[in-house]
Order: sequence, then C-alpha cells, then structure tokens
Amino acid sequence: MKKSTTLTLTTLAAVLLLAGCASDSAMMGSGATVTASDKTRMTHSGFLSDYARLRSAPGAEGAECWRDPKLDAKKYDKVLISRIVVSLVAPRDPSAPQTIDPSDLKTLTDYFHDSLVKALKPQMQVVDQAGPGVLVMRIALTDLVPTKVTDSVAGTLIPYGFVVEAGSGAATGRPAGSTPYMGETGMEMQFRDGGSGTIVAECRDTEIGRKYAADVDGSAVGTAQTWASGYLNSFQAWSYAKDAFDKWSLLVARRLGELRGVQQ
Repeated sequence: MKKSTTLTLTTLAAVLLLAGCASDSAMMGSGATVTASDKTRMTHSGFLSDYARLRSAPGAEGAECWRDPKLDAKKYDKVLISRIVVSLVAPRDPSAPQTIDPSDLKTLTDYFHDSLVKALKPQMQVVDQAGPGVLVMRIALTDLVPTKVTDSVAGTLIPYGFVVEAGSGAATGRPAGSTPYMGETGMEMQFRDGGSGTIVAECRDTEIGRKYAADVDGSAVGTAQTWASGYLNSFQAWSYAKDAFDKWSLLVARRLGELRGVQQ
C-alpha cells in the first residue's frame, strides 16, 4: 500500500512539474486530443434544419456535417459570429447537474466566441453585421456537463486507481481515456449566407474529456504534454469544455481556409 501510494504521488508530482514548466497553452498542447468526439452523444435540439443529412466529415475529428454542394466559399471574405445561444438537452445521467450557474454559461460562451475570433481573424475579417460576402455563423451549445472534480481527485488517490480509470471509458461506451465522471460538451453549428440568409452548411458534435489522453502520433514531448494537459484538466469543472471550444474553432478555421484556398 505504501509503495503504491508513493507511486501515485510521484506520478502526480511529475505531471505538476511538467505543468509548472509550461507557461502557456502552446506548451501544454492544443487540446485537440484532450477531448474526443462521441457519436452516441450527438444532440438533436432542433437548432439545425435537417439532421438526417449530417454525415461524418473527413478531417472533422468526428464531427457530423453537411455542406451545400453549390457552396462557393471563396466569395466570403468576412464572417459574423452570432451571439452563441444555449439549448441544453435533458441530462442522460440522472446524477448529472440539472442546473448551471448563469455566470458559468456567460464565461463559456464568451470563451467560445473569443476562441473563434482568434482562429478566424488571420484569414477573414470578423464583422458585426450581415451582408453580401459575409458568412454568418450561428452556434448553440446543446450539452454541457462539468467534470465531477471530487470523483477525479478520489480516483487519483486510490493506489493504482489510474489503471482502472484508464480503461473505464471504453468499458462504459465512452471514448478511450475518458472516465464516467468526465465532462462533456455538445454544440450545433449553422452557416448562412449573409446576403440571402440561405443555409449553406451545418454541423454538430459532442466532445468528451479524456483524463488519460494519448497522442500516439506525436513526439515524445508532445505526447507527455497531451497526457499532462488531459490529466490536469480533470481537476477543473469546465476545462474540457474550453478544450472542445478551441478544437472546434481550429477545425472551422482550417476547413474554411481549405475551401477558400487560403494558406493557414
């Protein structure tokens, strides 16, 4: 028991040391592998126009999307990010929080908006009025479940608890590396022509936090950073939500850049 407790504490100390050496998000990794898409938790809130035509999109990291085949993305050089709304579905887990503090919601929607602006600004002008040449983004947060921090701490303190936790995600139908108490974040996104109001694309996704996230294709340093980021975020209620927002922002910017022929 003493040896196993020492091992747990030593592992935690190593992670904290790595985090202490990382002064910004770039050092801790992009968060792209800290969360994972979960197709079984995709939402159907009614925010989008047609869910039946959504399909898994290449390079979309698990998100389901549809795009008008006649879309000419090159004609858009400006983007309007509409005010993000919240349309939460009923919790699947009876033990999940039934309410969310309004101040948390504002913090999260502001963070997502700022993340999108940061990702899109290098290639498109961000405006506040619709019109010709403007791509309008409408976004709804449809699933917000915070991480149960007390459960994460308890799992860490159990000798060899990480061995059980690391495999619990797949065992319960969740993404590998997650645990039953990890947070989840769902969104539905719609793109409209700013001149006509015509819907040109729609997407949805639900991301699950991964306490034991492995970046198997990265370098040794990148793998360690990803693991540390996933692990440390399990001790904060909404960190995985912010990771999901950053992931979606980068995916949107990358895809728009590809469709518009803009170098990223």
